[in-house]
Amino acid sequence: MDVIGGKRKLPVLCSPTANGATRYNDILRNVGGISNTMLSKSLKEIEEAGLIKRREYIEVPIRVEYELTEKAARLQPILLELIQWETNTNTV
Repeated sequence: MDVIGGKRKLPVLCSPTANGATRYNDILRNVGGISNTMLSKSLKEIEEAGLIKRREYIEVPIRVEYELTEKAARLQPILLELIQWETNTNTV
């Protein structure tokens, strides 16, 4: 829970869940109201916890994609339920 706790980590983690391999700017768009600094920090912490893989492609410009690890993929149904619960809780 320490890894996925916090205001923005759960939506950040669920963005690659729903979309497969996802680029940084796509995650930024999917998670409304998050700054570049906070997104970058969240992605780094989630990667260090072994829940996402960062894949860098040596192109011009450099392309970076994030994808769930197998460990996180097993959590996918739970993560989606947590997002749904959070959404319902905030609308009440």
